[in-house]
Amino acid sequence: MVAERFTVDLDKPLVFQVGHLGEEYQEWIHQPIVCVEGPRFFQSDFWEFLTRTVWWAIPTIWLPVVCYVLSISASRGLTFPQIGLIVAFGVLTWTLLEYTLHRFLFHIETKSYWANTAHYLLHGCHHKHPQDGLRLVFPPTATAILLVPLWKLLHLLATPATAPAMLGGILFGYVMYDITHYYLHHGQPKEPTFKHLKKYHLNHHFRIQNKGYGITSSLWDRVFGTLPGTKAAEKKR
Repeated sequence: MVAERFTVDLDKPLVFQVGHLGEEYQEWIHQPIVCVEGPRFFQSDFWEFLTRTVWWAIPTIWLPVVCYVLSISASRGLTFPQIGLIVAFGVLTWTLLEYTLHRFLFHIETKSYWANTAHYLLHGCHHKHPQDGLRLVFPPTATAILLVPLWKLLHLLATPATAPAMLGGILFGYVMYDITHYYLHHGQPKEPTFKHLKKYHLNHHFRIQNKGYGITSSLWDRVFGTLPGTKAAEKKR
């Protein structure tokens, strides 16, 4: 006897369905549905609300926090040039985190029910519905939870004066990442840098999903050899 393949019903909440796809889950999420209006995740209105975030909530909530932690470093004796250097290092650190998380966590291959379910919530939904405008940025509640261990870790690794500035740099890098990510999906850039980034990121979604993990920059793709090849090079090869 041959077991029937599980079929996802797109008219019903998706989160607790996708786990049943098993080994076919990875193939399913990489067959995108390009629609601005995203699907429903949960039957519960409360949990559904927590999965939806407007893009402008990210700078509105987190940029004041960035300013606050930088003011702590200033009050503890750091000069503005020193804070600027630490923030720049924090932003660079974020770009590496961005690449590492995207490559090794967001694109981990899963096949069990709960692993598929967790992955769909984390990143699979974005590849299945890449234009879902309310699920392109990270929910502030989840960010706040993750900031607690990061804050404690930085205090273990840095001095009381430099740790807040470092957190500010990483958080500022994150804000720029989320805003850039939203713009690459929904904006129509005219400036060459952003035109390149949009093409680079959409290439990751629609052509080569296992390359091009950088969002704000292709720096770490170049460093770690995950830079996608061009169509011309592929044809030549």
